[in-house]
This record gives sequence, structure tokens and C-alpha cells, in this order.
Amino acid sequence: MRLSIVIPVFNAENTIEALCNRLFDLYSSSCELEIVLVNDNSQDSTHTICSRLHRSRPDTVTYVRLSRNFGEHSAVMAGLNVATGDFCVVMDDDFQNPPEEVGRLVEEIGKGYDVVYTRYAEKRDSLFRNMGSRLNDKVANIVLRKPADLYLSSFKIMNRFLVDEIIKYTGPDPYIDAIILRTTASIGKIEVRHDARRHGRSGYTFMKLVSLWGNMVIGCSLIPLRILGVVGLVMTAAGVYIGGEALVDYLIPHLQDPSEYRVIMSYSVFSRGFLLLCLSVVGEYVGRIYLSLNSDPQFVIRERLSVRRKLMAAATTEERRKGYDAALRA
Repeated sequence: MRLSIVIPVFNAENTIEALCNRLFDLYSSSCELEIVLVNDNSQDSTHTICSRLHRSRPDTVTYVRLSRNFGEHSAVMAGLNVATGDFCVVMDDDFQNPPEEVGRLVEEIGKGYDVVYTRYAEKRDSLFRNMGSRLNDKVANIVLRKPADLYLSSFKIMNRFLVDEIIKYTGPDPYIDAIILRTTASIGKIEVRHDARRHGRSGYTFMKLVSLWGNMVIGCSLIPLRILGVVGLVMTAAGVYIGGEALVDYLIPHLQDPSEYRVIMSYSVFSRGFLLLCLSVVGEYVGRIYLSLNSDPQFVIRERLSVRRKLMAAATTEERRKGYDAALRA
């Protein structure tokens, strides 16, 4: 079995070498291990460390360096595009996903699932991150039609069939979990340990979390437009009712009417605010269409260090094995 472990790396100079060494110690003897490191334009010495890891284990470590910061999901897409494993694990670079749990994921996907997600009995994140995760989970239930008992963790394992389907998506701002949910219903779940970060803090700022949430809500669903349509229908019905009420007041002179200024100002402010909201949502859709037509890239690889290039075109396990051995000899 060939196992690929895709790790998006961002400012992980204090953890990435220890993490790779731990993964190698645990799994290099039980499977053909490939570790794909995707450097999402780190600003510390991560590039130097990842390059050294590749030079020390060129048959195991594939290093991909992106030209700028594209975000976690785009970095994972870059890793999946170069991974060659029969199964692909995606995990964080900060030891919050314990390397010891990878073996349990491999066992679980062996039951025939296309993907196995992890869930945590206790998350060792900040209160802000935990609240954001809960909100994202509830919204995903509606927008992505996600099963309520499924947690969309970044720590997961996928088989080759699903990986090949995911990388067919070429649009900008990918949301990988949405692609998975619209591709397969063969989804497994397993509870794992979640550890505290060993160094530093999360690279997700408030604005990055908002951007990720926007990718899910607007980039993967038409529900916002449909909600606006329902609201517009309700407003239309309310307008018909108010117009009918005004007509009745006009026909029955002794009824006291509200002041014209109050009526005009309330409807003017409300309608203008609602129109701005509609324009912002529609503008978001139009902008994404423009980006797609403009071929805005998911990622740009500045540098790739790997001995597995010949494996990408291999059709069978035997052919890939021959290509692997030849690449090592070269």
C-alpha cells in the first residue's frame, strides 16, 4: 500500500521536522510512505527546513513551494495534485493531529469508505476558534446538506478514487469538503485525540475565517440567492397588504392615517438597505464567475522537489513500482 500524507505548511519551523520524523518512524516500515509538504509562502525558515527534509529523504518527502499565500484549502489541492498514494491523509503541521492516529484512519478506510473524517471528544483550540467551528458546522448542515452527525475536520483520509475526483475541480477558492460531499456518500467517521498546539498560534485570522465561511456559503450553494428570493416575496406581499390598507384608508376618510414623512422615510431606508444587500450577494456571484472565466489559479507552484514525477502517469501498481525504482536509481 502506498500512503501519501499531505501537510499544508505555514510558518511551522518549530514543528514540521519533528512531525515528519515521527511519521517516518511510525509508518515507513508498514507501507510505502510519501509525505507531501506544501509550503504556503511561510515567512520563517520553513522553506529551508522542508528543502533539507527532501534532501535527507528524497524517496519519501515531496516538497512543493507556492509562490504566495493561497490559503489552506488551495494548499491541500496543490498537495493532492502531486500525491501518488493509494490513500491520502490530510493533516495539520502543528501536532494538533497526533501522528499516532493516522494508523487508525488507515484501518477505518479499509472498511470500504471513500473518505473517513475525524471528530474530537475535546478540541484544544481557543474559545474563538471553537465558536467559529460550531457556527461553520451548523451552516454546513444547511448549505452543504451535511449530515448533522458529521464533523468536517481538516484531519481526514481519502482513497485514490476520491482524490482523482477532487483534483478535477479547477476553479478558484476551492472548498474541499464541499467537493467531497457532492462527490460521494460513502463517508466514515472516527473519534481521535486533539492536542494543543506545540508552538505559536493559528494562522487563521478573523478575516481569513470570514473568507473561508464565504467560500462555503456563496461559492458552494445557491441558498443565499434563494433566501433573498423568499425575502423579496415576503416584502412584495407586505407591500401589497400596505397598499391595500392605504386604499381602504383613502376610501374611508374618518380613519386616521400615519404621517407621510414617517412612512416615506421608513420604507426608503429599508428598501435601500435591502437593495444594497442584494447587490452585494449578486456581485459576489458575478465576481466568482469573472474569476473562473479569467482562469484565476488555485495555486502557483514556484518550486517542486520530488523523485516521483514518473509515478504520476503510471496506470497500475506494478508500473508505478517500476517507475519508482527507476526514479530512485536515477
